[in-house]
Amino acid sequence: MTEDLVLGVNNSLSGRRWLWRAGEDRVAAGIAQRLEVPEIVSRLLAARGIGIDAAADFLEPTLRVMLPDPSILADMDVAADRLAAAVQRGETVAVFGDYDVDGACSAALMLTLLRELGCPVLYHVPDRILEGYGPNPMALAGLVGRGARLIICVDCGTAAALALSEVAGRADVIVLDHHRAEGLPPSILATVNPNRLDDGSGLGMLCAAGVAFLTAIAAVRALRRSGHFAGRREPDLMGLLDLVALATVCDVMPLVGVNRAFVCQGLKIMGRRARPGVAALLEVSGAREKLSAGTCGFALGPRINAGGRISEADMGLRLLLTEDAAEARVLAERLDAVNRQRQDVEASIVDAAMYAAEAQVAAGRAALLVTGQGWHPGVVGIVAGRIKERFNRPACVAGFTDGLGKGSGRSVPGVDLGAAVIAARQAGILETGGGHAMAAGFALRAERLEEFHAFLEERLVAAATLPSAADLVVESALSVGGATTEVARHVERLAPFGAGNPEPVLVLNRARVVRADRVGRESGSIRAFLEGVGGGTRLKAMMFRAKEGALAEALLARSEGVPLHLAGHLRAEEWNGSISPCFHILDGAVA
Repeated sequence: MTEDLVLGVNNSLSGRRWLWRAGEDRVAAGIAQRLEVPEIVSRLLAARGIGIDAAADFLEPTLRVMLPDPSILADMDVAADRLAAAVQRGETVAVFGDYDVDGACSAALMLTLLRELGCPVLYHVPDRILEGYGPNPMALAGLVGRGARLIICVDCGTAAALALSEVAGRADVIVLDHHRAEGLPPSILATVNPNRLDDGSGLGMLCAAGVAFLTAIAAVRALRRSGHFAGRREPDLMGLLDLVALATVCDVMPLVGVNRAFVCQGLKIMGRRARPGVAALLEVSGAREKLSAGTCGFALGPRINAGGRISEADMGLRLLLTEDAAEARVLAERLDAVNRQRQDVEASIVDAAMYAAEAQVAAGRAALLVTGQGWHPGVVGIVAGRIKERFNRPACVAGFTDGLGKGSGRSVPGVDLGAAVIAARQAGILETGGGHAMAAGFALRAERLEEFHAFLEERLVAAATLPSAADLVVESALSVGGATTEVARHVERLAPFGAGNPEPVLVLNRARVVRADRVGRESGSIRAFLEGVGGGTRLKAMMFRAKEGALAEALLARSEGVPLHLAGHLRAEEWNGSISPCFHILDGAVA
């Protein structure tokens, strides 16, 4: 609707509409009055639907207020009692993990807790290529053979009823998961999953590490009731929150409610650098600025993921578990090197994948499905995400070897890709398949490829009406001179930013580019300096992933003297002991 357009921008240099995220003025005024916060803070809160009564807890989230009673999760009390019994009997407990960040963090959390409680522990992380996702009979039998009497599956297991049945009668099994369930939980001791069909907890936004943390609380509570800690020190549960924060951000969980408290408190724990593996990875990645959700998502997460994508599946878990600083440094450096290798593997297929996706967009396909021989299954999800971002369509990418394709998909808001993939598997089109609304994984035979694409087209037909680029939602407008460090600090109060609580997009009205240069790796970024139309103080700006496109050209050409409206994030950045504002450009339009 034209009246909702920001500065009349209906087709930006990136082909996007700019729309206002409007909040109620009455709510904004009430927040400002009650909390005595600046107007921009109250308006941003109101625009996000934060009411007057909830605003204080949003700005200062605490577990004391937001932590739910773990017992509201189905099967939680059964799981907690069994864990407590294992501790009291000194049983060997095995943790079966997953190869992504959430899997590594939830496994590290449970293993750290059990070790602190004195349990002998084992663990297994499946190889992405050789074993695939989730529990498999051979690995489970191996854990039982090594003495495990209790197996805890983290970030997996909800859909593994057949595999888990292989150890029935030989070991008890507890699943701590968050993936969507298709039917009844497996016939095991306990399945703690807020997304199982009969769970009424309302905690479906939790990642597996969040579920594991609530399980840890419940288990310690059960031990406390039994008198186990008489004369014994209780484990430091708060010290585990760095793992929960890392997993919550990297698994793209909404940063609202208890997740917001998890991440806020977890970042404080992470800032102490008490976990040798995290401290080493922060150092190796060069993340020396104030820790944020962005540090987790862009510095730590990709490196921890890299091992499971193209190298040793358990390398990230070993990094998180080690208590030796020297070993942590070695593992961190190896993960950093593997991540660079992953980037090279990704770069080797992304151009071909984009070219194929562009042809499908031109043909009017609602869902994009691109494949290639020998494409590494560890990076196809990242490439699918890139395609989704560029074309605003649900995208699936698969690599084929010997006639079998292993793939991953990413979707856009309002289009449930996971349900479509699950339905395709139930229809016999896919060998395996599962996921959630925004992401899915699958495997299929080459002869079913066109059938799968047609199935996706039918299921996701609504995506055909989406614009070629997602609308950009803007929350406030500033002049270049008004983009100060003080304003950036005010905006920062709404952090941590991520899914469910995106970093506010602000618009600089009529900015002139006085200088712009290519910088960074392969000159892929642009650094610019801006002035208002009437001159005044210059503002530094950055644009990343700026190799090509109309916006990059406009910045480098300094818009040929014509001012630009620029949309992006305003941040306060520290350099050599001084703090100054920097505008991170997302989009632009000729003023």
